[in-house]
Amino acid sequence: MKREQIQQLLEQFEHACYDYKGIECWSARELQGIFNYKEWRNFLKVVDKAKAACKNSENIVSDHFVDVNKMVVLGSGSQRKIEDIALTRYACYLIAQNGDATKPAIAFAQTYFAVQTRKQEIIEQRLLDIARVTAREKLSKSEKKLSGIIYERGVDEKGFAIIRSKGDEALFGGFSTNEMKHKLAIPATRPLADFLPTLTIKAKDFATELTSHNVIEKDLHGEQPIAKEHIDNNFAVRKMLIERGVKPEQLPPSDDIKKLQRKLEKDEKQVLKDARKKK
Repeated sequence: MKREQIQQLLEQFEHACYDYKGIECWSARELQGIFNYKEWRNFLKVVDKAKAACKNSENIVSDHFVDVNKMVVLGSGSQRKIEDIALTRYACYLIAQNGDATKPAIAFAQTYFAVQTRKQEIIEQRLLDIARVTAREKLSKSEKKLSGIIYERGVDEKGFAIIRSKGDEALFGGFSTNEMKHKLAIPATRPLADFLPTLTIKAKDFATELTSHNVIEKDLHGEQPIAKEHIDNNFAVRKMLIERGVKPEQLPPSDDIKKLQRKLEKDEKQVLKDARKKK
């Protein structure tokens, strides 16, 4: 495909893109023209295949293919309302994948939307990774805060470890910290939280914050009263999760948080490096 043709198609795809209720979308009617489908009904056959592919990939079709109307100008200068479909980037990708690849525009679209969709996936995954790292850091601060509070109330480091373990047992339906490590194949020397999904990390953090608050409010002293408080708070958090259909002990482990942190730091250094090259 010649460079001039690539540039022309790129401009056409960018022009067909518009904002629909805050979401980046493409007009199916405009893509019909770009893809050189003369008949709307023939193009709809490709759209239907794309919808089926969307459903098979366990995505909600209506999130990516939205029926809308648009006004077109007739030869007489008057306007007429016609059917159209607002397509997300993912929907466009599926349409291109189910189109006639011998058409240059569709061959180009398969690459164009695949690359753009992949970029979006990378951004979304990075945001999820950052959220998990942030949640883990927050839990560390909450546990350090609780450790300091209960130290002043007669509980040493060993006692804090026992209290935290009893809290885990309450949160994970009877599984102790070590049992959860074995269940999730986590190294014995590593903290359990370093391999937990974001939801569970936040659950532990919430229970820990509750304990810190109530130890002060109830003026608790000694290992047993504080341990009971921490167990009760973890039970309460577990009950809330169970009511929402989540069993913490059944959630699969996530990637090692340390490796994730190193990856994010490496990515940041690369971004800064690339930025300097562009100056």
